[in-house]
Amino acid sequence: MTNVPLVTRKLAVLEEHLRRLRERRPDSVDAFVADALVQDAIAMSVLVVVQEAVDIALHVASDEGWGVPTRYADGFGLLAKHAVISEPLAADLARAVQLRNRIAHGYASIDASRLWQELPAGEQAFTAFVSAIAAHLSREA
Repeated sequence: MTNVPLVTRKLAVLEEHLRRLRERRPDSVDAFVADALVQDAIAMSVLVVVQEAVDIALHVASDEGWGVPTRYADGFGLLAKHAVISEPLAADLARAVQLRNRIAHGYASIDASRLWQELPAGEQAFTAFVSAIAAHLSREA
């Protein structure tokens, strides 16, 4: 059975960093590319959002006895396999893990223009993830 208080705390952190992403994202790509401090702040929030989602996926999968994936991205696949999230959402979240890895292991590989353009879709994917996990937790309670 999923550790509801732990996952709920992690969801709160994830949602807080999603809020920060929305607030910090400039209105134009030019403004984003020109502001290294905003790029760093957004990159850090992306890192936290993805890491919290990965942690949640791993906790749910482990707590439910579905196994422990060998790769971060595979945690989302386990959630999809057990109908907690959809397959397309799992694929979107797995791609976000790749972005997290690029941020965590070196900023040089981050394309600011691409990050700015992908943020809205990423926010939507993580918002959908939060809703799906909340629904799972309500079934557990």
